[in-house]
Amino acid sequence: MDNKKKVIIYVDGFNFYYGLKTKKWKMFYWLDFVGFFGSFLKPHQELIEVNYFSARPTESGKHSRQDKLFQANKCNPKFNLILGRYLKKEIKCKQCGGVIHSYEEKETDVRIATHILADAYKKRCDIAVIVSADSDLVPPIELIKEFNPLQKVYVYFPPSRYSSNLSSLSDGTRKLDGAFETFKKHLLPPRLKLSNGFVIEKPKEWE
Repeated sequence: MDNKKKVIIYVDGFNFYYGLKTKKWKMFYWLDFVGFFGSFLKPHQELIEVNYFSARPTESGKHSRQDKLFQANKCNPKFNLILGRYLKKEIKCKQCGGVIHSYEEKETDVRIATHILADAYKKRCDIAVIVSADSDLVPPIELIKEFNPLQKVYVYFPPSRYSSNLSSLSDGTRKLDGAFETFKKHLLPPRLKLSNGFVIEKPKEWE
């Protein structure tokens, strides 16, 4: 009988990306997410899926690079991409009255919370691993502990990120600042052939 504990990973893509950016680890943008997070599991644990939450950038160059990353990771059936959206907003200068346009990501934390709670309710996993330092994710963890106390919730903090609130609620934490060698071991190949025969390459900007 297979008694392995089922694990689902929930990655806050923005928190993760900006953690790497702050750390100046852009070479790790080109990451095999399933391989990377799966490497932390113990022999009695089984990785069910890696849910990656993000949104499409509006700038064409960033959009293209991100799309390559997602297409490469989709080669692994355990990678699941959940997209939110960017909302255009206007910022008015108090001094000159001029208006500049910017974009802010919307819905990601809500989508993460919804998926975590739905999976906990359906008892799809024994262990949920949240990769984020966003304290907005405290409420869903509190709810899980209330209606499904047997499920464990761990938090992996992206590089340069930490939340004492998430840490105090979790059943265990890991700081990815100390995972440099593990990041290095789980980079995607520089060139990758997709199932449709199309070949994608690691963006030069991420060297």
